Amino acid sequence: MATTTLWTGGLSQIHDGPGGYSGIEAGPEWAAEIKRLARSRGATILAHNYQLPAIQDVADHVGDSLALSRIAADASEDEIVFCGVHFMAETAKILSPDKRVLIPDARAGCSLADSIDAEQLREWKSEHPDAVVVSYVNTTAEVKGLTDICCTSSNAVEVVESIDPDREVLFLPDQFLGAHVKRVTGRTNMLIWAGECHVHAGINGDELTARSRAYPEAELYVHPECGCATSALYLAGEGFVPAEKVKILSTGGMLDAARTTGAKQVLVATEIGMLHQLRKAAPGVDFQPVNERASCPYMKMITPAALLRCLTEGKDEVHVDRGVAERARQSVERMIAIGTPGGGGE
Repeated sequence: MATTTLWTGGLSQIHDGPGGYSGIEAGPEWAAEIKRLARSRGATILAHNYQLPAIQDVADHVGDSLALSRIAADASEDEIVFCGVHFMAETAKILSPDKRVLIPDARAGCSLADSIDAEQLREWKSEHPDAVVVSYVNTTAEVKGLTDICCTSSNAVEVVESIDPDREVLFLPDQFLGAHVKRVTGRTNMLIWAGECHVHAGINGDELTARSRAYPEAELYVHPECGCATSALYLAGEGFVPAEKVKILSTGGMLDAARTTGAKQVLVATEIGMLHQLRKAAPGVDFQPVNERASCPYMKMITPAALLRCLTEGKDEVHVDRGVAERARQSVERMIAIGTPGGGGE
């Protein structure tokens, strides 16, 4: 009862500002109350790899967006609290239409998902009526509903290779992931939407080159959404970095590599929230960001105060139109039928 009283009063300390809800510190009492509230609501807490460390540590499951959505679908709980950005919570709702899905702050958007909307995709499709549409899971439910098959960063190459080589492919929305897929597959009839994640796009080749020269023994883990992915391959090709040390990986792939690496130091090119899970997976390895400013402000809107508010008041619920959800679910299921996406949604 004392804990309940403490945190019921604590709700009055929550402030709402442009960066999200604040006013609550993530201490042991907060963590205990979050766990108690989740149990009382019959909820499971999911946290994306890019979330604040305190949010990751209090969650029941941590991973990439698609892996977490699949966990949500299999969970025995009827309520899902998704600590991530809005399209991720939508995907959980798509795969769990009969469950209640909450996001601690519905304003947590995504620059990549926002780089193409349903109307833009309809127009693009009308210009290429025979093309197969491949959408990254980092898209809205409406875009997924207009998609033939989804992909993740770990299986995008496999998805594109599964399509008849004579069929034109419209790949969206990430131009850097698209360029990586086109480079690996050698496909010439693949058109790529000019979208980007502003955080990943901001990790540039000059920074990667400078960090690599400063740490010549380090391995490189580079997310294919990054603007520096091509630079990483160039460094390997020119011999500045041994080719075997350059790894283009999804977040799930980074964790797999971290658990087996023999390197003492690894430079990581992705959103800096990923460093928390990497350091937990391989505590003996020195993981350093290529760009220490690569922090997504939308991901960081899921604050301790936001999560407490969500679990106490049941806010904010995510809704997806049933018809849209059914069409979107088909595009996700076609992807899963090709091969298990694993832990590489982003």
